[in-house]
Amino acid sequence: MTSTSHRAPRTNLRRWLGFSVLVLTVLLVVIDGTVLAMAIPFITRDLAATSTQMLWIGDIYSFVLGGLLVSMGTLGDRIGRKKLLLIGAGLFGLASALAAYAPTAEMLIVARALLGVAGATLMPSTLSLIRALFPDPDQRRTAIGIWTAATAGGGALGPLVGGVLLEHFWWGSVFLINVPVIALILPVGVLLLPEAKNPDPGPWDLPSVGLSMVGIIGLVYAVKEIAADGFHPAAALAAAVGAVALWLFVRRQKRLLRPLIDIDLFRNKAFSGVVGANLLSVLGSAGLIYFLSQYFQLVQGYNPLKAGLAGLPTTAGVIVVSLLAGALVARTSSRAVLTTGLVLMGAALAPLVLLSPQTGYPLVGACLLLSGIGLSMTMTTANDIVLSSVRKEEVGAAASISETGYELGMALGIATLGSVVMGVYQRFQVPAGTPAELSAMAHDSLAGAARAAGELPPSQGHELVTAAREAFTSGLASAAGVGALLLLAAAAMAWSLLKDLEPAPSDTPVDH
Repeated sequence: MTSTSHRAPRTNLRRWLGFSVLVLTVLLVVIDGTVLAMAIPFITRDLAATSTQMLWIGDIYSFVLGGLLVSMGTLGDRIGRKKLLLIGAGLFGLASALAAYAPTAEMLIVARALLGVAGATLMPSTLSLIRALFPDPDQRRTAIGIWTAATAGGGALGPLVGGVLLEHFWWGSVFLINVPVIALILPVGVLLLPEAKNPDPGPWDLPSVGLSMVGIIGLVYAVKEIAADGFHPAAALAAAVGAVALWLFVRRQKRLLRPLIDIDLFRNKAFSGVVGANLLSVLGSAGLIYFLSQYFQLVQGYNPLKAGLAGLPTTAGVIVVSLLAGALVARTSSRAVLTTGLVLMGAALAPLVLLSPQTGYPLVGACLLLSGIGLSMTMTTANDIVLSSVRKEEVGAAASISETGYELGMALGIATLGSVVMGVYQRFQVPAGTPAELSAMAHDSLAGAARAAGELPPSQGHELVTAAREAFTSGLASAAGVGALLLLAAAAMAWSLLKDLEPAPSDTPVDH
């Protein structure tokens, strides 16, 4: 047996061990995006957070992450994706400790923003390093399936992790758990991950970085404000600033000899279709899942652990089908699998328009399972298309753009569908004779209604909580209808834009 044949198994094992670091990293980032949902009632109580503060605590992570993904993805192409991942992991651990011990709602918002900065360095690095680890298309497709299971399944596992921790510890434990995991990732990543970057990327254009951040965050903030409070001057100003910044960004990229992002990537219909479908698919489902955790706890009366277990069907659907999506693509086509996944997600949300406080868990569980199946089909296929539709030197930028669509979809989903939920909820009638301050507390959030009921006579308190639960569930049902329509629109977009799926361009050498 030759020395080469001896080295091949060792090289293959090293690749998969290095890949395990990427999986663990992405699990941390996505779990951190959803674990918060389980802790909301506890944070609201302990930090006396208002509904607006709670929305910002939930939104700011995805807003900052989405605003920085493009810039950080291109920075990784320049300084090295491994180096950027390790720097980001260290920052993620520090920000997690700060969040865990935040004494006020305002400090928690700041800590969540720092977590978003760190997460922006990690997400595109994990996806783009898959191509560096696995040049073989079959191995890469398998790795992407596992990565997708970690991404989508991790989001569903967040409530379960939160439930287990909150059964035994305080709310800060949902953040503090990140620290020992980061302590493992850093040394193992140094040893096992390869370095990968563009060998001739040009300078990192700081004006382009600033314009992309201002543009994305400005537009997302405007959508959030319009969804929550209607069209008003501050929202109009944010939208105008964001739109102008993005226009200037695109104009600058066309003029630069070495642009931050090659705008011609969007001329590839497969790439554009996948990014758009990713955004709409997450927008249509993320906000609803975020509020389902509150539904389980505050309407159905589940304890945190039981509420976390209630989300397991989504995780099961994601993990099983993500590993089979590559085979489905081989037997049919990327277009068919991606579109079918989006249709299944829309079909999963449709029955939830009938949701009520009396709805049994089997219906909700079946919807969550179907949603997980659809999500895994969509994300696995979409990420494979993204990585295979661009050249090696563009993979960091392409991965960051794709992840930007995903994260913006999550932020917009929480903001827009969350605003639908709260818009319906806040119209409920409090019992006659309820003091004004308790009425305001009840209309602020469902958790606030539970606190207000505790200060009223038993019969009046019961009437208040019952009305609040009915209103919250009605809002959730309305949001499910909106989400279903968005997912079906995403399916139509994917089917149209992926009609003539382009083959992967030939690779050019890149430093590893």
